Amino acid sequence: MSTQHVRDAMVPEPGTLDVSASAQEAGERLSDPAVRAVLVCDDGKLVGVITRKTLVREVVATGRDPRATRVGEIAEPPLYTIDAGLSLDEAFHELEEQDLERVPVVEDGRLVGVLYRSVLQRRLAEDEPPPVEAA
Repeated sequence: MSTQHVRDAMVPEPGTLDVSASAQEAGERLSDPAVRAVLVCDDGKLVGVITRKTLVREVVATGRDPRATRVGEIAEPPLYTIDAGLSLDEAFHELEEQDLERVPVVEDGRLVGVLYRSVLQRRLAEDEPPPVEAA
C-alpha cells in the first residue's frame, strides 16, 4: 500500500476563474483544445465547472451576452472532488470506480489542485517494487 497522498501526485494551483469573470473569458480559455473545463472559484473555494457544453447551453442557446454573463451564474457544481489527504491507492480506486480522468482536489473546502488518472497511474507504478524473477 502506498503511503503517499493525493497532494503528492496532484497538479497544484490549477488555472481558475473567479465567479465574477465573464463567460467570454471562460470561452477564451476553452478555445484551447487542451483545456476541457474551467474551474470557477469564489475566494479560493471551488463553486463550479464550466465546459464548452455549459457555454453553448447557458449562453449561446439562450442568447445571453458572453461579456455580461458572469461565470458564477452559469457554473455547474462539480460532479466529484477528492480530498488532498486521501492515499494514492484509495484515490486510484475512486477514480476507477467513478470512471474519471481528472478530478479537482480540495483541502478544507479550498481548491488546491487537480489529480489526473494518468499521473496517478504512473506514480503508483513507480512505487511498486520490481517483479521478482523466477530462478
